[in-house]
Amino acid sequence: MNALALLAVPALPLLLAAVMAFRPRPWLQRLTPWTTLPALWLAVTGSDGQRVSADWLLMGVELALDPLGRSFLLLTASLWLAAGLYTLSDRQGDPQARRFHLFFLLAMSGNLGLVLAADAVGFYLFFSLMSLASWGLVIHRENREAWRAGRVYLVTALIGELVLFAGLVLSVVQTGSSRMADIAAAGADGWALVFLVAGLGVKAGMLPLHFWLPLAHPAAPVPASAVLSGAMIKAGLLGWLRLLPQDPAGSAGLGETLVVLGFLGAFLAAVGGVLQERPKTILAYSSISQIGLMTVGVGLALLLPEARAALVAAVAFYALHHGLAKGALFLSVGIVDRLPSAAFGRYVTIALLILPALAVAGLPLTSGALAKSLLTAPLIAELALVKWGFSLAMIGSTVLMIRFLWCLRASAAIAAGPPDARRWWPWAVLASMSVVLPPAMPIAGVGDVRATADDLLGWSLAWPVLAGLVLAFVAARIYRQRHSPRLPEGDLEVPLERVVIGGARLASRLRRVSIAPRLRARGRLWRRRGRGFLRRAENALIRWDVFGALFLGLTLFLYGVLTIP
Repeated sequence: MNALALLAVPALPLLLAAVMAFRPRPWLQRLTPWTTLPALWLAVTGSDGQRVSADWLLMGVELALDPLGRSFLLLTASLWLAAGLYTLSDRQGDPQARRFHLFFLLAMSGNLGLVLAADAVGFYLFFSLMSLASWGLVIHRENREAWRAGRVYLVTALIGELVLFAGLVLSVVQTGSSRMADIAAAGADGWALVFLVAGLGVKAGMLPLHFWLPLAHPAAPVPASAVLSGAMIKAGLLGWLRLLPQDPAGSAGLGETLVVLGFLGAFLAAVGGVLQERPKTILAYSSISQIGLMTVGVGLALLLPEARAALVAAVAFYALHHGLAKGALFLSVGIVDRLPSAAFGRYVTIALLILPALAVAGLPLTSGALAKSLLTAPLIAELALVKWGFSLAMIGSTVLMIRFLWCLRASAAIAAGPPDARRWWPWAVLASMSVVLPPAMPIAGVGDVRATADDLLGWSLAWPVLAGLVLAFVAARIYRQRHSPRLPEGDLEVPLERVVIGGARLASRLRRVSIAPRLRARGRLWRRRGRGFLRRAENALIRWDVFGALFLGLTLFLYGVLTIP
């Protein structure tokens, strides 16, 4: 029974996607959110140590449940369930709804599967499935913005996966084992460690590998943005916690590097988010900032081996808090399109809109306050500067959330009737988790973590929020009568894109100058023939039977290569 439950977590979404692909029945789409139930049931009732192996798949794939996995499984399953329920209303009337559900299910399967993966092969397979399927969610609208965001996302995702693959292969070679626990215990070093940090950092949105997030989140539909920011970028964080060295003496160099990069991401992303206007872009920069703080927590766990267990539990809870709160904030972008006309319902909705924003800011009595308190509690006196860094980051988070609510206000609309319950209830449950989580401690799988009065109250939690309110008020007064500065969405991507385009144009001009007219004419002929061939190949590849046969053949080829002694 335990083995069946573990297998059902990633297999059920895949099975529904396969049925939906070959039998396009509209009623099948209503089953999408419920494929998360095995994962949710396993996260709540499962016992640590459950394990199942598929020795016949590649080099052997192993799924297992441990305390860290239960925490991330609870986050991932809850968020995909809420986003899936929201999707039933959000994609109603969409002519491409079936395609969206297919990519949604594939990305969900990969996201749930990588949480349970106990070996490098399984982790990489599920990680790649999640990353590649998410591209279909980013480009779903098929407008100019979506195609640009999809191009940037796909390039960065493929580069990240290649780097991650290299890191995993080198780690397996160094340790002689493909189990992730063995890799962490033996401690990857050299280029293997660099590749692991960078490959997972792309997905986590670590500075300076973050620029795909502010492009992908605004372009994707609302429920896709919620899972992209709330759950999928946590895959990189989970990979760090599972794969980075667990040396009893600590890893000072790597730990200090992650602490510095984390704080840089937290502060610079807060500045970049304040200089944006669209609510979803502001939330994307907020996610980069919050991931920066979690990166600091991972770095501290490497620096302080005696406090590693407490810090890992704190980072896991921080990820749980942030994922649920940020998912609710992204879904709220669609909620404000139809606020209830009744006064009571409208006030309740507005209160629930504000609640997760206050939690992200770290307001006392919220899950954000508990997450910040748990993350800084194990720090010794010599690291008091790090505690001040967290407090300053909370000021930036408060300003960002005020900016988000202010920009969200412009898109609010009072509906003539009640809101769509299929949207409202999943969003409301996610938003209320900001105050439900603290008294519900300990969270299943996080460890022996309990909320105390000191964790939820205190001047150290209140003053950054108050300082952020004052700073936001002063900035609003300064820029009320003038045009406030703006930062292009994607920041670092903009100059990189200009360099690439400029280089391509320069190369094209040089070719035109140096090649004789007859050769240029022949080149144009071959280019036309090449484009025609590519069009015919593309038309063939989009057929399910051709694509399925090629994919099956590639899988069998890789299986043969990997199993040859």
